[in-house]
Amino acid sequence: MSNPTAAAPAESIPECPHCQKPMPLCICDSVTPIENRLALLILQHPQEQDRALGTARLLAKHFEDATVRVGLSWPSLSKALGHPVENASHWAVLYLGSARAVDLEAEAEIVALNRKGEIADNQRAIFGKLEGVVLLDGTWSQAKALWWRNPWMLKCQRVILNPAHPSRYGRLRKEPRKDGLSTIEAAATILAGLEKRPDIAVTLNTSFERMLARYREVQAEMPELAPKPAAKGRSRDFRRRKRSHPAGVA
Repeated sequence: MSNPTAAAPAESIPECPHCQKPMPLCICDSVTPIENRLALLILQHPQEQDRALGTARLLAKHFEDATVRVGLSWPSLSKALGHPVENASHWAVLYLGSARAVDLEAEAEIVALNRKGEIADNQRAIFGKLEGVVLLDGTWSQAKALWWRNPWMLKCQRVILNPAHPSRYGRLRKEPRKDGLSTIEAAATILAGLEKRPDIAVTLNTSFERMLARYREVQAEMPELAPKPAAKGRSRDFRRRKRSHPAGVA
């Protein structure tokens, strides 16, 4: 007998109210809660459409102190969060500029930058005062649009990542730079490093791997929900040609 779920048209398949993925791709029932000291704010571009491989809402489901906002601009960090923030400089933003850890000969996984794009002095003191992290979720161009439309980010502490390994997306999504990570991987690196809690990275990366495994399982039965990546040289969309994660962030 054929699988009725597999045969159902994609538009008739309900989506999870939490991660907003089609139910066959949802892994919310296996999400492990994490207590976080640093708050997390994820700004998602409204045209971010990759429900199947996106990670922003899955990431937020792990944390009690995590906020996802969909839009293009907010007057301030306080408005984006929905509550007052005394000092935006006590929030880090994963920087989307051209500065790369390898070019700066940085050795740490997380690097704070000054306004000139150079490695800032007193890294430990900078990280010690942080209260939260801002991640931008979308394609490279979408994330850049969020950056330029929200000038309050200039008040935040810029940080870049120097990951030890490439993104777990592998062939499912090509990243143009070694430091190009999914949103959930970027959060795993920065929160685990700043809070000095390797368990955060283990939990988030395990969740991401579970999501990717589910995606590959669904590919065989429901390719309309989990399409295979385009052949080399024929990218399906702009996201696979240009992406930075976070960045940002998927």
